[in-house]
Amino acid sequence: MKAKAYLITILAGLMLVSCNGNKSHSTANTSDSTAITHAADTPRIVLQPNVPYDTASSLIVVSKRDLTLTVYARNDSGDTIALASYPVCMGQNKGDKEKSGDMRTPESPAGHPFTITMIQDASSWKHDFGDGRGSILSYGHWFLRLKTPFNGIGIHGSTNNEGTVPGRASEGCIRLLDKDIITLKERYARVGMPVIVKGEEQGLLPFEQKCLAH
Repeated sequence: MKAKAYLITILAGLMLVSCNGNKSHSTANTSDSTAITHAADTPRIVLQPNVPYDTASSLIVVSKRDLTLTVYARNDSGDTIALASYPVCMGQNKGDKEKSGDMRTPESPAGHPFTITMIQDASSWKHDFGDGRGSILSYGHWFLRLKTPFNGIGIHGSTNNEGTVPGRASEGCIRLLDKDIITLKERYARVGMPVIVKGEEQGLLPFEQKCLAH
């Protein structure tokens, strides 16, 4: 219960702050040039990959509508900054996941994000998609396992399926390009990190709206 309260406090704080500031405890090692692949009617969020930030406040927001994964954090001034954003592949069927095998990506309830529970080396993991290719490498180098109501959901690479990113073709997991899952793991991901997964009809969260290009 204490852990859940802590996560909710983090999110509540993020939703009240703006998108400026410069100073904090930690920073990414190098610049991130990955373009954001927003829907046509979505304003572009300003990325600040080299601005120092408080690692403990970082979180991930996944947008089913925009097919993006964006990393946010706070700095010492209490400002929210967008550190990086990557195109993603979501479950091939729209809507919130209801049962195993429905090919939908689960959506996190408001105020109750999923969390990364394990960061696993998936470089040798294989999967049979039932498409005639047999059991093939499928997960990139890393699998960021998520705590959701469903088993086996995570954020991972797209080995042998990179042409599906961005898009809707997964069985429920969140796929990144292989190079992007490596960058996400090396620079930003951590066990315990909150992960918000928004539905197809959900737009920008309040703190995201304050990180827009002018």
